[in-house]
Amino acid sequence: MKALRAIVAAGLIAALGFAIDQPATADIGGLTWSDEFNAAAGTPPNSAFWTHDVGGGGWGNNQLEYDTNSTRNVAHDGAGNLVITARRENPSNFGCWYGTCTYTSARIKTQGKFNQAYGRFEGRMRIPRGQGLWPAFWMLGNNIGSVGWPTSGEIDIMENIGREPNTVHGTIHGPGYSGGEGIGGGRTIGAAFADAFHTFTVDWAPDSLTWYVDGVQYLRLGPGNLGGDRWVFDHPFFLILNVAVGGFWPGNPDGSTVFPQTMTIDYVRVYAWTSGPGNPGGRTGQITGLGGKCVDVAGANTANGTQVQLWTCNGTGAQRWTIGTDGTIRALGKCLDVSGANPADGTRVQLWDCNGTAAQRWTAGANGSLQALGKCLDARGNSSADGTPLQIWSCTGGANQRWTLP
Repeated sequence: MKALRAIVAAGLIAALGFAIDQPATADIGGLTWSDEFNAAAGTPPNSAFWTHDVGGGGWGNNQLEYDTNSTRNVAHDGAGNLVITARRENPSNFGCWYGTCTYTSARIKTQGKFNQAYGRFEGRMRIPRGQGLWPAFWMLGNNIGSVGWPTSGEIDIMENIGREPNTVHGTIHGPGYSGGEGIGGGRTIGAAFADAFHTFTVDWAPDSLTWYVDGVQYLRLGPGNLGGDRWVFDHPFFLILNVAVGGFWPGNPDGSTVFPQTMTIDYVRVYAWTSGPGNPGGRTGQITGLGGKCVDVAGANTANGTQVQLWTCNGTGAQRWTIGTDGTIRALGKCLDVSGANPADGTRVQLWDCNGTAAQRWTAGANGSLQALGKCLDARGNSSADGTPLQIWSCTGGANQRWTLP
């Protein structure tokens, strides 16, 4: 979420509905993650899914708000929504980059909780209104801590600035096209977006990003739209929701701006990408990993809960996996499953009856990774010894998280 973005010709053409670059579109599979925000009124965001960015440093954009973790600024409404509230107040005497803060708001993210490469990323929400308001639904690369921004990449699914009540923007940022040089386009409708709920979507394939509002496509970008700069959208990203106040792009609130202002989020949903080399549905054979060892069902046992491990490849049915177009990975009539659907690092991977849950939906990410619940399939302890258990772990790009599919 960066200010002063440049809307390049390619983005404008796409916004008018003409084809650009014609990259392949994403083939969308099953639901891999969602938050329906059905918790009790006044409760904070689900800590298994979300964490907070807290502070008033301006976030690189001279934003004016102090983002808190208080339920005064982000809480469920008890009617199936999460509400982010920007207020003109500072009851805790927070300090901002410009002095004592004038406004508070909230910024939540799935970093360390959920990330995914490729698929459909979608949210239904009603945005705030008013000069100086800047609501956003966006993503950052999960490697931002090691490579920094903008090399990590940024995908802005939806941004609005208050002085453009009828327009939302989709934008990408990367090395050579960041900040004011971000590449994107806008979608304008006949009424203020703050008047009603709208659905904002991006479909992400290895060679394209495609934006929609309420199911209507308005922008598609691929590597050919970057003027020779590097396409960095090839690794997992995490999600962010926030309402900024002020900043370089929207400008500051003025006498016409009414507070408090709210962004009300009905749901956020993420779906698998199932086309091409990322998920070659229908293939059957061995899955190999560290040391050339095979993904193996311990003892060829079909009981629910049987450990899945590394073992010397032997051609048995315990090592014969079918990659389903629905995101499942199956052997011996059962599914590769994350125990208890628990996304915590170190949760074991097992064989279980196929049940259609997110714990059994796998997607292929960067560097040969296989991901479920926003984590990577991992050989425990970076070991290739026979019997090494498989687990899920935060994606690192390490050799113990690289897999070769049939």
